[in-house]
Amino acid sequence: MAREDSQDSGGERPERGQRRERGGRDRDRGRGRQQEREERDEFVDKLVAINRVAKVVKGGKNFGFAALVVVGDQKGRVGYGKGKAREVPEAIRKASQEAKRSLVRIPLREGRTIHHDAAGRWGAGKVFLRAAPPGTGIIAGGPMRAVFETLGIQDVVAKSLGSSNPYNMVRATIDALQAQTSPRSIAAKRGKKVSEILAGRTGGGEATGADAA
Repeated sequence: MAREDSQDSGGERPERGQRRERGGRDRDRGRGRQQEREERDEFVDKLVAINRVAKVVKGGKNFGFAALVVVGDQKGRVGYGKGKAREVPEAIRKASQEAKRSLVRIPLREGRTIHHDAAGRWGAGKVFLRAAPPGTGIIAGGPMRAVFETLGIQDVVAKSLGSSNPYNMVRATIDALQAQTSPRSIAAKRGKKVSEILAGRTGGGEATGADAA
């Protein structure tokens, strides 16, 4: 009787299949964490704006937070996202995940500036971008600077001509960047050589690989 009681109190041992399932879950979790670390190393994220919202209820006020985040790899890809939550870290995490899902690739000249001047608009937000020579730096303010830094642009002159709403400014900036076309894509459309396209550019001539990209 004592043996039976000890066996009953000890419970049933897990089968081999169950042990394997648990081991597989642990491995999957480890892979997921490793993938998150690699993404953090690959992408740079910047918090552009955070807004606190209060909802008045019977017992008082419920506070919520909305975050706007810009994410990029500093190699020509950039995206933005917004997230809402009761806590600030959770709102930022949601915004970062949405930004990574909305990444777009922008062609850059020599990997440091834009190919040509461009204007962008979103709602009441209006921006104007101009290419700049080496050593100029990023002459832009607030939300626009965050987009350029995460994208990998080093020299650019930008001006906001409309609303100062950060959401509209970020969207207008990305709209202007998406209008960028590289000499290589123009040459392919017209059936010409890249050097012929660059001949009309100031200081043009033979095209370098960086210019054609």
